Parts: sequence; structure tokens; C-alpha cells
Amino acid sequence: MAEIFGFDAYSPKQIFQRVESVGVTKARLPFLSMVTLGVLAGGFIGLGAMYFTVLTSDPTLCCALSRMIGGLSFSLGLILVVVAGAELFTGNNLLVMAWASKKISTFELLKNWAIIWVTNFGGAFGLALLVVLSHQATLDNGAVGVQAVKIASAKVSLPFAEAFFRGALCNLLVCLAIWLCMAGRSVTDRILAIIFPISAFVAAGFEHSVANMYFIPLGILLKSTIDPGVVANTAALNWQGFLRNIVPVTLGNILGGAVMVALVYHIVYRPGKEDV
Repeated sequence: MAEIFGFDAYSPKQIFQRVESVGVTKARLPFLSMVTLGVLAGGFIGLGAMYFTVLTSDPTLCCALSRMIGGLSFSLGLILVVVAGAELFTGNNLLVMAWASKKISTFELLKNWAIIWVTNFGGAFGLALLVVLSHQATLDNGAVGVQAVKIASAKVSLPFAEAFFRGALCNLLVCLAIWLCMAGRSVTDRILAIIFPISAFVAAGFEHSVANMYFIPLGILLKSTIDPGVVANTAALNWQGFLRNIVPVTLGNILGGAVMVALVYHIVYRPGKEDV
């Protein structure tokens, strides 16, 4: 197929090469840099989740409008990760491209995932603590706090299989957003590339492991401040409920990002493959 991409965007083949190269760099970051950037990413995604919670707490919004506004607001998280710079577990599932091309080892891949997952949790949970201490949940006569607990309660109530497949579909879209970002050459390009895939996964109700590292702990911390009669099904809103959600969602995220995006594009554009 003839090259049809001009100076304003990279071609898919070039995107693949860029993602591979970035993957090698990410896998070999110094430990302190990896930890710091992982904490930042958890906090950035938490900021998007916080924005989402505030804007969707208005009960007068219809379902479609609430989901659209929520999706657009949550996009802030990945915009901060990509433009400001941070290391996000779900996005780093794309390191599988470099691994499949044997440019990084299995140990380097798993080490990166483990460190970034843990530090993403640290950043997200840390932000949840700050939000609680700021009494932000009292906004709009407590409607923001009620919404936070409702969101967390719904997440911990998901069956394993449902959480898993929602996680897979979520990270399919997140990694496609990052893939599209790699086609752009400007900040504007990257922001536009992020908004539609991210707002789509949020509007569809899919599950993002790092976002849930903010949503569920926040709900747990606020649970005792909310009238039990206002939010139903809060019995499972505890740390066991957090684990019941985060395990299948994380596994689903890996399927969606590492397999459904990274490995698929590796098959298409792997070294030695004829251009398509």
C-alpha cells in the first residue's frame, strides 16, 4: 500500500516503530524515575476521576448527558499522563510490542508492570486521602460524596466475569488512544486523539484498574459519612470488595491492552513483515 500520510501525522507503521522504541525506554527507566512517574500517573488518573465524580453528581442530568460529560471530564487523567509525562500501568501494556520483538526481556516487562501498578495505586490512593481531608465530598450539600460512594459501591458489586470483560474493553480503548497519540506531532493532536476513545470507554461503563484505585478507596473512606439509606448495597464496600474488583479488572486490562492492541499490531507490523 502506498504511503498516504503527510508531515502532519505518522503512519501506522511508524507508530508501531515509535511505540516499540518508547517501550524499550520505559522498561529501562531508573528505579526512582519509574516510581516517581508511577505515583504521578496514579494521581493524574485520580484527578480525572475526581472531575468525573463532581460533574456526574448532578441528579438532574439525563443518563446520556451525564455519561457524555463524565467521559469528557475523565479524559483529563490521560491527557495529564501523556502531555505532562507519567507512567501508567494500562498504557504500559503496550510494552508487549517491544517484548514480542525481543527488544526487552520478560523480566523487564513484568518488573515494569509490577512497579508501575503498585506506584499507580500509591498515587491514586494518596489523592483519595487528600480529597477526603479537603472535605470536597460536602460540595452541593453532600451530593458529591453520595455520588462517590455510589460509584464505588457499584464497582465492588460487579461479578468477576463482568469486571474482567469490562476491563478488557476499557484498555482496548485506552491503548488505542495512546496509539493514536503516537500519530500526532503536537499537544493538540494528542489531546484530540485521547478524548474520543477515553470518553467512549467511560460512557460505556467499562472498568479501568487505576481509576478504580481512586474510586473504590474514596468510597470506602467516605462510606461512614453517608446515610446508609441513601446508597444501597454498601455492605461489600470494603478492602475485600476492592480486591474482588481490582483483580479481574487488572487482568481484563492486560487482555485488552497487551493482547487485543499490542500483540495484534505486532503481528501486522512485526520486523520483516511486508508493509501493509
